[in-house]
Amino acid sequence: MEHHPYSAPDRSFPRIPQHRETGIQGVGDTGVMTFGSRLREYRDHRGWSLGDLARATHFSRSYLSNVENGRKPATEDIARACDAALRAKGELIAAARQDATAKLNDRPWQTAELVSKLQTSDTTPNTIESLHSTVEELCCQYNRRDALELRTEAHEWLQYVGSLLRRPVGLKAHSDLLVAGGWLALLAGCVEYDLGMGTASESTRVAAAQLGMEAGHPEIVGWGHEMTAWFALTQGRFRQAVEASRRGQAVARGTSVQVQLIAQEAKARARLGESGLTTLLESGRDLLAELPYPDRPDNHFKVDPAKWDYYSMDIHRMAQDNAQASEYATSVINDNIAPDGTELSPMRISECRLTLAFVAGREGDLEAAVGLGVEGLKDGRQSKLHLRMVASELDQELRRRFPGEGAVSGLADAMRAV
Repeated sequence: MEHHPYSAPDRSFPRIPQHRETGIQGVGDTGVMTFGSRLREYRDHRGWSLGDLARATHFSRSYLSNVENGRKPATEDIARACDAALRAKGELIAAARQDATAKLNDRPWQTAELVSKLQTSDTTPNTIESLHSTVEELCCQYNRRDALELRTEAHEWLQYVGSLLRRPVGLKAHSDLLVAGGWLALLAGCVEYDLGMGTASESTRVAAAQLGMEAGHPEIVGWGHEMTAWFALTQGRFRQAVEASRRGQAVARGTSVQVQLIAQEAKARARLGESGLTTLLESGRDLLAELPYPDRPDNHFKVDPAKWDYYSMDIHRMAQDNAQASEYATSVINDNIAPDGTELSPMRISECRLTLAFVAGREGDLEAAVGLGVEGLKDGRQSKLHLRMVASELDQELRRRFPGEGAVSGLADAMRAV
């Protein structure tokens, strides 16, 4: 069967190994895996042959074999194609870049050294380029890094951008700095909201939107509206969530955030009990198919096909389309577990487990529903208000379906701990 980077993944996955043996081929003395060994891991993890990968990426089987075995270097193009086909969420792109960096410099790049270079090089093009690379890396850490640590680092970089903006700079450098500050403010605002810092997150969101408007950057402005929609959605203000989503779509047409705004609109409309959601979802998927595959699909502010499955899951769950909701939840979990068992996006996996808990409860299995619900609320990287919203919806449904059952209280106890 021919595979394609944007097609639905194979739903049958091999068992995920819980640890990696040491000393395997492709692992250097530092323990860092090469692109070839990482590619082989993901290919085995998905159950794909080299022929399957060749058909999906349009690179020849022999060329892929040479790259996988280290006889040829992994180019940026082949890394992106393999990452998209195997849904590696940027892992393969990062591995290829790591290989290239290792050949140029055997000394690891440290944040302190980067800061030093930025401070001594003033606002040259190299400074701006390094700054944007750092900002993107921070945005890629959103789903898995400790929220408080990430907020602290984002604020430190915001202060640094502010110090550069206070110096005399050219118009282009000024605009580039505003863009970097806008992304940093968006990231900080998202993390603050995850931590339950509602007032701080709204202030940071407003600052991000203002930076985006000053820089003439519609995508940053669009994300400012997306955050408003997200805040309203998780607080039960569904009409306001729809309105914010529509405003954002109007200013950020044809960008990745428009896809996310369509998803937020659909989520809010589903909770209002409105119809026509299938058409809305299809419009988002069609737009996503027209956009280029992101260089870093793990960037929180980029939307890739796997992320759209995650959004679709919520709509099908609310519509009580159990088969589709379960299929999407299982797919998203498998897409977000690396071959060594690491959870690439703990936040998405948590909601997927809550979705599977809904399905179990609707099928009459209260024990499984409560167990999956508690597992979805376990400690880790969380968006607390979002998890509480979904868990509360699950709790209400279980109490309605199983009145008087004491086992339901186990979910309530886990909710109080969030």
